[in-house]
Amino acid sequence: MRTRSGIAKLPFVHTASEAQVVVDVEEQRIHGRALTLLQDAALAPMVGGAYAMRTHAGLWRDTKDLDLFLRKDRVGEALELLARAGYRTELTDPLWIAKAFAGTYFIDLIFSSGNGIASVDGEWERRAAKAMVLGREALIVPAEEMIWQKAYIQERERFDGADIHHLLRCKGAQLDWRHLLGRFGEHWPILFGHLISFRFSFPSDREQIPSWVMKELTARLAATEDQPAASDRVCRGTLLSRQQYLAEVNEHGYRDARELEVQDWPGDSRWPVKPRHGSRRTER
Repeated sequence: MRTRSGIAKLPFVHTASEAQVVVDVEEQRIHGRALTLLQDAALAPMVGGAYAMRTHAGLWRDTKDLDLFLRKDRVGEALELLARAGYRTELTDPLWIAKAFAGTYFIDLIFSSGNGIASVDGEWERRAAKAMVLGREALIVPAEEMIWQKAYIQERERFDGADIHHLLRCKGAQLDWRHLLGRFGEHWPILFGHLISFRFSFPSDREQIPSWVMKELTARLAATEDQPAASDRVCRGTLLSRQQYLAEVNEHGYRDARELEVQDWPGDSRWPVKPRHGSRRTER
């Protein structure tokens, strides 16, 4: 992690214009070459991360990596292409991410969220904006899909709620809210929680979230109060954090929701969950 002082700290957040004074030419060359290779192969990579935050919210984080989002069925070809070009590549986690390395720099090839829920599909590409990135016009991950993916990142060491707030503050009134609600589906309480905390954080910008959205979600919440509690002991916390709910699923008898809600869930090799009788999960 680089800073102006050279001392590792939490990443700086700059305005886009301030970020322009800090340029790593080698980083830009390596990232730009990878982006060019994938674009020229018609793999339609969409740029996320710091570049997408700059595009949508005018904010910049100093970073060594380049986040490229693409469909899972294109990842194998992307890795082969980058390997032939001299990058060291790996399928880091078959559920959501691969990587390509060049020295200390790397490119993340992301095809889903870490929990396997927010998978990249054709809608991402169809709805993507365009902006200049590393000297080339590139597709940018849509703001709605950024919110969808980031909403589930609630680890102890990383929480992306502030990024969602930045996106809502700058683009909330322009979002396709029906599309966003459809993305979350029955996970709408996760979105609702972020919207409530946004209004707490930016009380003068409440109009960025349409009133009908808050009323609809409030009505959904009220309706659940008249429903009985779920009979099955399932922990959905594992969809938000891989580590912080292990006590419940490993020691207190709760079922890991990923086994039920993530298609072809392979298990978590880093933070394993103990096998349960009748589970369809297979260990990696």
